[in-house]
Amino acid sequence: MTENTPASYDFRTAEPRWQAEWDRAGAFDVPDVPPADRPKYYVLEMFPYPSGQLHMGHVRNYTLGDVVARYKRARGYSVLHPMGWDAFGLPAENAARERGVHPQTWTLDNIAAMRGTLKRLGFSFNWDREIATCLPDYYGKQQKLFLDMLRAGLVERRESWVNWDPVDHTVLANEQVVDGRGWRSGALIEKKQLSQWFLRITKFAPELLDGLSHLPRWPERVRAMQERWIGRSVGARVRFALHAPPPGFDTDLDSVEIFTTRPDTLFGMSFLAVAADHPLAAKVAQTNPDAAAFIAECRRLGTSEEAIETAEKRGFDTGLRVAHPFMPDRSFPVWIANFVLMEYGTGAIFGCPSGDQRDLDFANKYNLLVTPVILPPGAENTTFSITDKAWDGDGTLINSGFLDGLDSTTAKAEAIARLEAMGIGRGVVNWRLRDWGISRQRYWGCPIPVIHCPACGAVPVPDAHLPVVLPEDVTFDRPGNPLDHHPTWKHVACPNCGADATRETDTFDTFVDSSWYFARFTAPHAATPTVRGAADGWLPVDQYIGGIEHAILHLLYARFFTRAMHETGHVGLNEPFNGLFTQGMVNHESYRDADGQWLYPDEVERTADGAKRRDTGAPVTIGRVEKMSKSKRNTVAPVAIIERFGADTARWFVLSDSPPDRDMEWTEAGVSGAARFLQRLYRTVRQVAETVPAANAVIPPSAAADALRRTTHRTIAAVTEALEGFAINVAVARLHELTSALADSERAAQDEGMDHARREAACALCLLTAPMVPHQAEEMLALLEPGLAPAVNRAWPIAEPELLVARQVTIAVQIMGKLRGTVDAAPDAPADDVIALAESEPNVARLLEGKRIVKRIHVPNRIINFVVAG
Repeated sequence: MTENTPASYDFRTAEPRWQAEWDRAGAFDVPDVPPADRPKYYVLEMFPYPSGQLHMGHVRNYTLGDVVARYKRARGYSVLHPMGWDAFGLPAENAARERGVHPQTWTLDNIAAMRGTLKRLGFSFNWDREIATCLPDYYGKQQKLFLDMLRAGLVERRESWVNWDPVDHTVLANEQVVDGRGWRSGALIEKKQLSQWFLRITKFAPELLDGLSHLPRWPERVRAMQERWIGRSVGARVRFALHAPPPGFDTDLDSVEIFTTRPDTLFGMSFLAVAADHPLAAKVAQTNPDAAAFIAECRRLGTSEEAIETAEKRGFDTGLRVAHPFMPDRSFPVWIANFVLMEYGTGAIFGCPSGDQRDLDFANKYNLLVTPVILPPGAENTTFSITDKAWDGDGTLINSGFLDGLDSTTAKAEAIARLEAMGIGRGVVNWRLRDWGISRQRYWGCPIPVIHCPACGAVPVPDAHLPVVLPEDVTFDRPGNPLDHHPTWKHVACPNCGADATRETDTFDTFVDSSWYFARFTAPHAATPTVRGAADGWLPVDQYIGGIEHAILHLLYARFFTRAMHETGHVGLNEPFNGLFTQGMVNHESYRDADGQWLYPDEVERTADGAKRRDTGAPVTIGRVEKMSKSKRNTVAPVAIIERFGADTARWFVLSDSPPDRDMEWTEAGVSGAARFLQRLYRTVRQVAETVPAANAVIPPSAAADALRRTTHRTIAAVTEALEGFAINVAVARLHELTSALADSERAAQDEGMDHARREAACALCLLTAPMVPHQAEEMLALLEPGLAPAVNRAWPIAEPELLVARQVTIAVQIMGKLRGTVDAAPDAPADDVIALAESEPNVARLLEGKRIVKRIHVPNRIINFVVAG
């Protein structure tokens, strides 16, 4: 210690100094292939889109990952902890149109700004492995993966229905269709067919479903969400014959096939409905203008399931009828319905209103027949009816001919057997999952490496000609994809015949970019997409961390891509992520001024009775605590927090407020409290460094010294257990307790053995807090042990088992089950001794006086209970 040791922790000088020291020492570098003498651990947080500024959700995500990475490194693992940028996407293209800047310039500038903030937060990233998906070194390897999948039969090109924006001339994802209009242009969207490239994810549907059962370190709700999305269902395909089609109707369409998971309810049929895009609907529309108009209306609804489910259920009666497979003398009407999608099942359903709420709503709207066919348990056949609420559960079959009296499971099997015997149906397994359409009509994305030749068709770009690089000289003054308008880029010679040909101008869905980046991180500068030794050595990711909003598509696509890369020889595994953790969101109050305008938190000053604007003093309305978002301006910039409080305060606060899988609220008081605690921690350790000799003998400790040592080692054990279980807020709480114990120990500083106990506790605090507040931990350890190894190179402290054993336990004493006192005893003391102690406890003895003890119940180390009479 020197006279220049600051009285308080100066984060402004300490944080950049330690960051520079870690960089100089290459503290977080790892070899291309994990070393044989240490276990490997791959920690990965979902990489960000470079929007220009980190938000506190990013800070929480990456702090959680950094705690794991630093902890595992201290436990002796070789830790891969990389960072990159999910850098393609429509926001950059919109910025180009609105700001007159090239998407690459906008993106790279944003990356530079966000990288600077990440470095200021002290994250232990392997920056030498940094990637950006918008750079040819990355997306050129992605093009190679696509071509290998194409050769392996995992890619195909076919016609597909899409949401088309007629103003922006682009396909829109379902999420970009708002109330039937393009989210940016506001134009009524059209549903049209385009030639699209598809990845055959459905080939792996059974594997993807089965694989979920082998991921025990994934949250149960994420596995359930993926299971529902994959959607395995057992049912039947049934062919309904058209009943007496009108004259002139195309006889090639003599039947309609449906898929149902409830063949047991066929006797409850009320109608048959087809999608607006079904061939039968198209045939009807050829001669019926009203049908054509209804189909056009359906196409404006979009293709998302959410839009379909929330829209009013509407239909058009085609005038056609179909014969019932089990009741040849009965026929039912055929409708075109807006809630039936061509992409699911066969594009046609049979409606059983009594067993499906959607069908019931539709039947009630159009006054169609409702026949109950499933009697719920406990209901009476003579009185049971369906009016406004369908019964979609199991039960006993009624009004169902040969199925009457059977339970639902038996009836399903019997119905399928009868359909197969009649040759008009069969039992099948159906999957909700559909192949992944990856074509996007946008510039700022990875070019699809295909050339279209009039003679040869779609020709893959030769591997030697990769990467197919985006042209930089594009303009955004016209709607649609700038690649379509480029005067030279798309015009090339066919690689097969040399004739004039054109490049594919669609680019990949950006989900492709994020479906394999975790594998690229293992060899980010290689000439091939992966290097098997590196990929097989580092993969799978041991701990993946990200938001629950990516629970379905991103994770499902990554799992598919890994299987496809396995099949094409790029990796040797099928599942990319062994462990998954989904962190909660960071929330904040929202604020509005008198004009209804949203205000940023730094524009608002809280008062005793509310809030006011800092600039004008005008009153401000305090809104709900909700997810930080730019639209409501309830965001807090990490840079402002770093400059005011330091990076470690921001890190400590996001770790300590609540369990990491739950939402947390960002508050000024909470951040200030975190800053005050860290200063207290620093002062406590500094006081030990200044007053306790560095070298002190281990001598028999006093009771106070022994108690502090036991607190220290119990904290080591508790923090270790908490970090292993991702209960980081629990670890923070235990560190608060050890800090208080060390601060209080100053009163007994002269007791025997206290020097050793206090230095041990202070050193433990430095090492245990190092994953959470690494800069301050380094600074404190340097005060305690100047000139010795920094915290980043220290092993994790190990608790001494004998110090974890309690010297005594507190035992509750009950009379007739009610707590009447406590006694202290040695652990596992003989029952007779503990009972005698309990009987002599003053309050217990008073209450037992004059009573006859019927029974004495002893629960070792926990409870004595006296059962009395009289």
